[in-house]
Amino acid sequence: MRKPPIHKSFLNAFRGVFLMIKSERNFQIELLAFFINLFLIFYLKLSSTDTILILIVSFGVLSSEIFNTAIEKLCDIVQPEFDLRIGFIKDISAGAVVLMTIVSVIVGILVYWKYIFE
Repeated sequence: MRKPPIHKSFLNAFRGVFLMIKSERNFQIELLAFFINLFLIFYLKLSSTDTILILIVSFGVLSSEIFNTAIEKLCDIVQPEFDLRIGFIKDISAGAVVLMTIVSVIVGILVYWKYIFE
């Protein structure tokens, strides 16, 4: 099987992001949080280092949600019926998103604190 041209690979990847935006509620909420962070970065005039930290954790949450959704969809194909083992896999995958979200909130508090309260 031949690999597609690089531009097709990028188009497929962006199509995947678009499908997430279109169909996944949690991704939409996390994307809203990302745009709020973008606004705060410019409004509060964050330093380069603080901007990088916020962007890293924001994209980390979005990426982990994409991986979580991919794992859940794959599990649904492999085993459409209820299965405790599949539930365990889905819970672990969702746990990764929760952990990334928790660290993102902590980083956000540590970064924004000095701009808002000092």
